[in-house]
Amino acid sequence: MTFSYYPGCTLKTKAKELDAYARRSAEALGITLAELPDWQCCGGVYNNTKDEIATKLSSVRALISAKEQGNKLVTLCSACHNVIKRTKNEIETNDDMAFRVSNYMQCDARKDSDTEVVHFFELLRDTVGFDELKKKVVNPLTGRKIAAYYGCLLLRPGKVLQFDNPENPKIMEDFIRALGATPVIYPMRNECCGGYIAIESSEAARKNSAAIYESAEGFGADCMITACPLCRYNLIKAESTVPVVYFTELLAEALGVK
Repeated sequence: MTFSYYPGCTLKTKAKELDAYARRSAEALGITLAELPDWQCCGGVYNNTKDEIATKLSSVRALISAKEQGNKLVTLCSACHNVIKRTKNEIETNDDMAFRVSNYMQCDARKDSDTEVVHFFELLRDTVGFDELKKKVVNPLTGRKIAAYYGCLLLRPGKVLQFDNPENPKIMEDFIRALGATPVIYPMRNECCGGYIAIESSEAARKNSAAIYESAEGFGADCMITACPLCRYNLIKAESTVPVVYFTELLAEALGVK
């Protein structure tokens, strides 16, 4: 099965492991990730200003490109996923946004960008299936205690992203179980790392991140996984006492393609 794939800027620079391990793992699972041609930065953060449209057009282009290829659009980076999916939702629900995008892009925004956006976690759950993934594991991570760190961008706003229950998610824990490891449930797993205030107040961001890794460590985690390059950066910068890796690295290890 083929999915159109939007990697995003960071996966080509500081987060190459997130991208590389996903590609190897997808191949091992019989999934083709067809990288979109000429993709652009998603904008990095979803702009809630109603009259701001320019920063959202690259996400529209990605949606249109995937539609032209006839595929679902898969993302890996939490921020990219958040921005693209929220842009699609605004086109679907906001007549003014759809009208203006159509004028800017010389297209029928609602029709031409109508492609399903899924995160790689959703691909594993809904297309591969966690039971089937478990059968593909050649190096089970038995005895490992893994803490899933969701952060905020995968889960919120919940009615738009529809990724999982924003207050009590379980998709990452189910993923960890499929790899043979034990998921660590800890209170701070869906709290913000402070990523978007890091420049304004690095100390506040450090405190947020410290509270997260201290919570995971306190509940016995020997490793944390994330899908967000910014979250990983902040946790490491805050000198996390628990190793923080991309979820695709553990997936590749379990599938024997690391």
